[in-house]
Amino acid sequence: MTASDTNFGRRRWVRPILVTALLSSAATVVLLRWDLGFKSEGDGPGPRPDSAIAAAPASQPPLSSDEEVNIRVYNGISPGVVNITTTVVEYPFFWAPVAEEGTGSGVVLDREGNIVTNYHVVEDAQSLEVTLPDQSKYRARLVGIDKANDLAVIRLVGAPSDRLHPVPLGDSSLLKVGQKVLAIGNPFRLQNTLTVGVVSSVGRRIRTEDGGLIEDVIQTDAAINPGNSGGPLLNTAGEMIGINTSIIGRGNLGIGFAVPSNTIRRVVGDLVREGRVLRPSLGIDGYTITEELASALDLPVSQGILTARVLSGGSADRAGVRGADQMLILYNERILVGGDIITQIDGKSVNSMDELKLVLEKYRPGQTVQITLYRGKAKVERAVLLLEQPPSRGWRF
Repeated sequence: MTASDTNFGRRRWVRPILVTALLSSAATVVLLRWDLGFKSEGDGPGPRPDSAIAAAPASQPPLSSDEEVNIRVYNGISPGVVNITTTVVEYPFFWAPVAEEGTGSGVVLDREGNIVTNYHVVEDAQSLEVTLPDQSKYRARLVGIDKANDLAVIRLVGAPSDRLHPVPLGDSSLLKVGQKVLAIGNPFRLQNTLTVGVVSSVGRRIRTEDGGLIEDVIQTDAAINPGNSGGPLLNTAGEMIGINTSIIGRGNLGIGFAVPSNTIRRVVGDLVREGRVLRPSLGIDGYTITEELASALDLPVSQGILTARVLSGGSADRAGVRGADQMLILYNERILVGGDIITQIDGKSVNSMDELKLVLEKYRPGQTVQITLYRGKAKVERAVLLLEQPPSRGWRF
């Protein structure tokens, strides 16, 4: 056998082997494409199977108990949260009047159409329009305001009672730090937005835009943004335990504040019935005593209120509290001196006029308080019947 015969024999056996290998590879590729769902329509007997990624889940995953609470509270309360649109007319210098719109939130109080919101939401508004969650719109009129607590009540005009869903008030004194809370409002005109958080602190004291102080404020980390003002802060029972009123900073930093429901209950009751808050007044004006002032005037205490003037016929005047009887120049300022120094109301320290107002917030006209004062160096106790401050002032000193 020659070398050429040997090579020919080898080629004769190699060719079938190569052909077999190629056919096997082709068959494997076809089978793999079939199994992976890449088979085109008409290439096989069965329909093209759906992709596992695109397939819909068999059912909704079960809700957690926390999610169920969120949904229950939202569904139950959101029909009672409204959007308030205000129109304020501005008068730029040398220009024609310009109407500017603002928005905020509000909470339905009753089926008579009374709605509670923040005072700063409706401040200076020439017109008020309220949009209910069903998108029906109604005009509203102002019932009364309370700047001291940044609260206001407005009333819908012509709204059917069956479209109004009052939100129940809870007891804010029972709140605990760490308790879950929910906020509903209309941030950036996005109606009925829900956010969730916890009570970060209670008993906070914050200053309002006009410089007053609000006591017992609730702090929360639930997201509160522009437009949330006037919306409810809720507990998991679906009760309003506060009205969202302000935040720290321009954006949501997780530090928001709400006026407590116990303050709301007291204030809105007066606003609905009387159109104003029946707030008691001691009927005095005075100076906050500092260590420098106490040293300069040789006062018996270093904290308290140095009475400068007493309102004629007011609570303090009737109780015999005395105002200043002379004037001094101190630190290049005129200071009225010689009056009584008030240090306590019913055992609570009062070190400024702002603190005096906060202490009296918890009382009603007609109640009697015990005040502690110093007249000269002598400590004196006086019972004072609290009167509502009259609209006209007649100071004496």
